[in-house]
Amino acid sequence: MSLNLLKGVAGAALTAVAVLAAPLAAQARELVLYNWSDYTPPELLKRFTAETGINITLDLYDSNESMLAKLKAGGSGYDVVVPSDYMVKIMADEGMLVDIGVHDMPNFKNVEGPLKSPYFDPERKYTAPYMYGTTSFSYDTGAIKGLEASWKEFYEPREELRGKIAVLNDQVEVINNALRYLGLPLCNESPADMKKVQELLLKQKPFVALYNSDGTHERLAAKEVVMHMQWNGAAHRAKMALPSVEYVYAKEGISLWADNFAVPVGAKNIEEAKIFINWMMDPKNIAEASNFTGYMGAIPAAAPYLDDAMKADPAVVPPEGMDKLFVMAKPCDVKAKELMDKVWTNVRK
Repeated sequence: MSLNLLKGVAGAALTAVAVLAAPLAAQARELVLYNWSDYTPPELLKRFTAETGINITLDLYDSNESMLAKLKAGGSGYDVVVPSDYMVKIMADEGMLVDIGVHDMPNFKNVEGPLKSPYFDPERKYTAPYMYGTTSFSYDTGAIKGLEASWKEFYEPREELRGKIAVLNDQVEVINNALRYLGLPLCNESPADMKKVQELLLKQKPFVALYNSDGTHERLAAKEVVMHMQWNGAAHRAKMALPSVEYVYAKEGISLWADNFAVPVGAKNIEEAKIFINWMMDPKNIAEASNFTGYMGAIPAAAPYLDDAMKADPAVVPPEGMDKLFVMAKPCDVKAKELMDKVWTNVRK
């Protein structure tokens, strides 16, 4: 065989390999999602991959602070993270988020209401809304009777609840709602005020079975505890398994929060992350997430796709007038954060 013919055969073989490799390269698109535990419908991720060809790896955390700490410690490889409102502001101010121009994404037109331009990202440069909800506490009405709609029942519980209460492993939620109960300002920089919070939490501690933000709805539904500090969506899921569960709208006020999709600096798959975030703002897709998590999204057009059980549960759709109790906490200054850290360390040691 002549040298030219050999070259022709070799060239054809290389071309064939390249043609075969092209679809394989396209299939290799991926992203890594770092989200709260029990907060992502597995079937939804499978459908995203089927529709886009982008594979998703899911990693989990249980608090904003642990997510932030891992990123700051050099935790890399994450393309999408899900920080809450105040944490978005912290991360953006520290230059930890990529400007992905969410407001220019095609599906952003579906976002309506106050979360279209929130205080923590008014131009929606860094984040798209995922779920929003409230934090209070739930209890089993079959085990406890005649509770007042007050944080007093949680922070100063009845004697029969000793060892039967579960608390979120979340210093911001625990301390902020304690401050509300005590009638003290949030982001408190008074050592005397924060000492009162610490004393309250230490007095509560013998009643606490555990501090844990994972599996809250399973724990309450299984009657491992009879009272649990919970997000309202977790309360809904617990109620679906144990109808006697009731979510409390504490009269002193409760936390309003909003979780968001964002891309951290250092992400390797930014274009894939943008595709995912835009895809999640489709009404049908966000509704599927709502039906799984028990929380509402910021997309009214998702309403027709929501389960009837969600729309009928007062934990998910608050009774009229209860929204006046909702308070969204903003990031605190350094002094207040240091006092919160000190109180939480002393309580948890």
